[in-house]
Amino acid sequence: MAEAKKTTDHDVVRRWVEERGGSPAKVKGTGLLRIDFPGYSGGDRLEHITWEEFFQKFEENGLAFLYQEDIEGKTSRFSKLVSRKAA
Repeated sequence: MAEAKKTTDHDVVRRWVEERGGSPAKVKGTGLLRIDFPGYSGGDRLEHITWEEFFQKFEENGLAFLYQEDIEGKTSRFSKLVSRKAA
Protein backbone atom coordinates (compact mmCIF):
# COMPACT_ATOMS: atom_id res chain seq x y z
CA MET A 1 0.00 0.00 0.00
CA ALA A 2 1.33 3.44 -0.90
CA GLU A 3 2.21 5.75 1.93
CA ALA A 4 0.13 8.89 2.46
CA LYS A 5 1.87 12.23 1.98
CA LYS A 6 1.06 15.43 3.84
CA THR A 7 1.05 18.98 2.48
CA THR A 8 -0.18 22.47 3.22
CA ASP A 9 0.87 23.73 -0.23
CA HIS A 10 -2.22 25.10 -1.97
CA ASP A 11 -0.85 24.38 -5.45
CA VAL A 12 -0.18 20.73 -4.61
CA VAL A 13 -3.68 20.28 -3.14
CA ARG A 14 -5.40 21.92 -6.10
CA ARG A 15 -3.36 19.96 -8.67
CA TRP A 16 -4.01 16.63 -6.95
CA VAL A 17 -7.76 17.25 -6.66
CA GLU A 18 -8.24 18.57 -10.20
CA GLU A 19 -6.18 15.76 -11.76
CA ARG A 20 -8.73 13.35 -10.25
CA GLY A 21 -11.79 15.31 -11.36
CA GLY A 22 -12.58 16.67 -7.91
CA SER A 23 -13.58 20.11 -6.75
CA PRO A 24 -13.64 22.05 -3.47
CA ALA A 25 -16.84 21.83 -1.44
CA LYS A 26 -18.28 22.22 2.03
CA VAL A 27 -20.99 20.30 3.85
CA LYS A 28 -24.24 22.28 3.68
CA GLY A 29 -25.19 23.81 7.01
CA THR A 30 -21.88 23.01 8.71
CA GLY A 31 -19.17 24.60 6.58
CA LEU A 32 -16.91 21.55 6.96
CA LEU A 33 -14.52 21.35 4.03
CA ARG A 34 -14.65 18.41 1.67
CA ILE A 35 -13.38 17.38 -1.74
CA ASP A 36 -16.22 16.38 -4.05
CA PHE A 37 -15.59 13.65 -6.59
CA PRO A 38 -18.48 13.21 -9.05
CA GLY A 39 -20.31 9.91 -8.62
CA TYR A 40 -19.45 9.46 -4.94
CA SER A 41 -22.03 9.45 -2.16
CA GLY A 42 -22.81 12.62 -0.27
CA GLY A 43 -23.02 14.85 -3.32
CA ASP A 44 -26.46 16.16 -2.39
CA ARG A 45 -25.15 17.31 1.01
CA LEU A 46 -22.23 19.22 -0.49
CA GLU A 47 -22.08 22.79 -1.73
CA HIS A 48 -19.37 23.65 -4.24
CA ILE A 49 -17.16 26.58 -3.28
CA THR A 50 -14.29 28.45 -4.92
CA TRP A 51 -10.69 27.48 -4.34
CA GLU A 52 -10.23 30.90 -2.73
CA GLU A 53 -12.94 30.16 -0.13
CA PHE A 54 -11.62 26.61 0.37
CA PHE A 55 -8.07 27.75 1.08
CA GLN A 56 -9.21 30.62 3.30
CA LYS A 57 -11.03 28.10 5.54
CA PHE A 58 -8.13 25.63 5.17
CA GLU A 59 -5.76 28.23 6.66
CA GLU A 60 -8.21 29.56 9.28
CA ASN A 61 -8.69 26.03 10.61
CA GLY A 62 -4.99 25.10 10.50
CA LEU A 63 -5.55 22.11 8.21
CA ALA A 64 -3.18 19.83 6.34
CA PHE A 65 -4.02 17.63 3.35
CA LEU A 66 -3.16 13.91 3.52
CA TYR A 67 -3.20 12.14 0.17
CA GLN A 68 -1.92 9.22 -1.89
CA GLU A 69 -0.65 9.54 -5.44
CA ASP A 70 -1.40 5.93 -6.34
CA ILE A 71 -2.18 2.53 -4.87
CA GLU A 72 -1.07 -0.71 -6.46
CA GLY A 73 -0.22 1.12 -9.68
CA LYS A 74 -3.59 2.86 -10.00
CA THR A 75 -4.40 6.51 -9.36
CA SER A 76 -5.64 6.93 -5.80
CA ARG A 77 -8.40 9.25 -4.65
CA PHE A 78 -7.56 8.79 -0.98
CA SER A 79 -7.39 12.13 0.80
CA LYS A 80 -8.23 13.52 4.18
CA LEU A 81 -8.21 16.97 5.76
CA VAL A 82 -6.59 16.88 9.21
CA SER A 83 -5.31 19.26 11.83
CA ARG A 84 -1.75 20.38 11.17
CA LYS A 85 -0.96 19.69 14.80
CA ALA A 86 -2.18 16.10 14.57
CA ALA A 87 -0.60 15.32 11.20
